[in-house]
Parts: sequence; structure tokens; C-alpha cells
Amino acid sequence: MPSDKTLGGGDDSFNTFFSETGAGKHVPRAVFVDLEPTVVEQLITGKEDAANNYARGHYTIGKEIVDVVLDRIRKLADQCTGLQV
Repeated sequence: MPSDKTLGGGDDSFNTFFSETGAGKHVPRAVFVDLEPTVVEQLITGKEDAANNYARGHYTIGKEIVDVVLDRIRKLADQCTGLQV
């Protein structure tokens, strides 16, 4: 795998959006949260979604996953060397 300099064009902007694993693979730094699973997933799992309703997503369904989401964001932030807020 090429070095970060080759992939990033010589600066750290590449490393802002990607992190390198121990095996030399580059993976995107991202956390995607979606409260709108597909209809098929709803039928299989029996879980409900926010039904395109902000209040349901913010106050009920979203509250159920906020701890999991914050934990994943914390893990991603722990891997950063120059986190900016």
C-alpha cells in the first residue's frame, strides 16, 4: 500500500478523512446514523423507525440509540491525534 504522502498528496488532509489500519489499509472516518430502516428490515426485525417524523426521531426512537451512537463517535475520536471541535 502506498504511504500516506503518496495518497494524500504530501499533506495531512488525506488523514483528516481516512485512518490507516495496522495492515496498511485506509478506511474512512465516518459515523452514519439512520433512524429510517427499510420496510423489509422492519418486517424482519419488528423494530419501528421514526416514520419521517422529527419529533419521534428526536424524542423517542432516537433516544433509544443515542448511547450507542455516542460510544461509536467516542471510539472514532479516540483514534484522532488532533481532534478539532
